[in-house]
Amino acid sequence: MVKVRLKKGDNVKIIAGKDKGKQGKVLFIDRDKNRAIVEGINIVMKHAKPSRTNQRGGIVSKESPIHVSNLMYMHHGKPTRIAYRLIEGDKGFTKQRVAVITGEVID
Repeated sequence: MVKVRLKKGDNVKIIAGKDKGKQGKVLFIDRDKNRAIVEGINIVMKHAKPSRTNQRGGIVSKESPIHVSNLMYMHHGKPTRIAYRLIEGDKGFTKQRVAVITGEVID
């Protein structure tokens, strides 16, 4: 089981698959299946029947989920891993995400 350390809105780089090297923003994360939907990545063509929302039907392109192990967080333009550290503050220790390369707190 892979620990999902990404969040919605994170900028990520694709490190494996047909879109290797591309970057995008995380739109949705399915923590049960360890998959994420990234904006503009892993585009697939779906055949849609005509319906009330889509009057014409036809072929529609949309983003498909990609496994989180194929994604790497982008921190100041460089791909990095994410670690959790206990950081002391006013209210005691808090668990925060930290970029492994620089050691800076992400959020």
